[in-house]
Amino acid sequence: MKLFVPKEISDGETRVALSPDTAKKLTGLGFDVVVEAGAGAGSRILDAHYEAAGAKIGGASDGADADVVLKVRRPTPDEAKSYKRDALVIASMDPFGHEGDVEAMAQAGLSAFAMEFMPRITRAQSMDVLSSQANLAGYQAVVEAAVVYDRALPMMMTAAGTVPAARVFVMGAGVAGLQAIATARRMGAVVTATDVRPAAKEQVASLGAKFIAVEDEEFKAAETAAGYAKEMSKEYQAKQAELVASHIAKQDIVITTALIPGRPAPRLVTTEMIAAMAPGSVIVDLAVERGGNVEGARSGEVMRIGDVSIVGYPNMAGRIAATASQLYAKNLVAFLETMVDKESRSLKVDWNDELVKATLLTREGKVVHPAFAPKQPVEAPADAGEASKGEAQ
Repeated sequence: MKLFVPKEISDGETRVALSPDTAKKLTGLGFDVVVEAGAGAGSRILDAHYEAAGAKIGGASDGADADVVLKVRRPTPDEAKSYKRDALVIASMDPFGHEGDVEAMAQAGLSAFAMEFMPRITRAQSMDVLSSQANLAGYQAVVEAAVVYDRALPMMMTAAGTVPAARVFVMGAGVAGLQAIATARRMGAVVTATDVRPAAKEQVASLGAKFIAVEDEEFKAAETAAGYAKEMSKEYQAKQAELVASHIAKQDIVITTALIPGRPAPRLVTTEMIAAMAPGSVIVDLAVERGGNVEGARSGEVMRIGDVSIVGYPNMAGRIAATASQLYAKNLVAFLETMVDKESRSLKVDWNDELVKATLLTREGKVVHPAFAPKQPVEAPADAGEASKGEAQ
């Protein structure tokens, strides 16, 4: 079994899909591990570190005969064509809005797995890339906010006077939001948070923050069976926006984390809200890659609207790549390990396994995931001409 880890070619991607620890584990499972030279440089992993763990250093052409390819981002169409037909390609595919790239993987004959579709069940906790990377993004968002914010976060009582604690408001209490709350609290800030999911209220309170939301009947039913936020009605959004607007005006730092899978990021903060904030305030938009929660946010830039800074760094987890790669690599290996027969030391994919079925995008030349597979045409009735006439009338 040959496993290949290429160097990421997406702009700004500093992470890598393999750590020395996971390289060692994979070789122990029977894989011949080949890493493209320099693949780990953005995560401070040298080629020598991989070699010490039993991997070999190669080039991009090594993907041509690899049975398994591990990546951070989905392969480009050119990369997909360079891999062996029937190879397993495991990555964070980000397929929504990139159906052409998904089709390219199908045409290349790859068995492509989207790690972000991993079901959130007990068995798959160690494979949950969304949680591992969002957790780090929430932490780093507070760090980046503290850098831009030109005052101290904790309350300080000194001989020269008392420094008040910064007020931090976190919008969205999923994995990233909860970590942002915990990090801001550890740094001494006074923290409030909001979310449309009722279960978030108790989670926010458990971290020592105050929950802010319009708690009406719609709010009580605003969560899917999978634990994701539902899209709220226009009426609820208006009431929530009014409450949030008055609250934001009193905050020093705002961190937005709201995302709905497969949809553009909801707009949470308007320019009117920003205008009401105090000079020197900071907003960090963690959804900027999906269009942003904050009006005026731009991916890759720190914008200024009046005296308020809006931080729009994409790939926030990638800003602490050494840690992000370590966790991401463990997620991948935990999943790949379920496809290996340890006795024969060979690949043995159970295509009926619930984890495989949930994450598989393409196989045997077809797009097979139900969210992207082409709809089957409806068979025409026996007398199609007469049916058409009837519909027209």
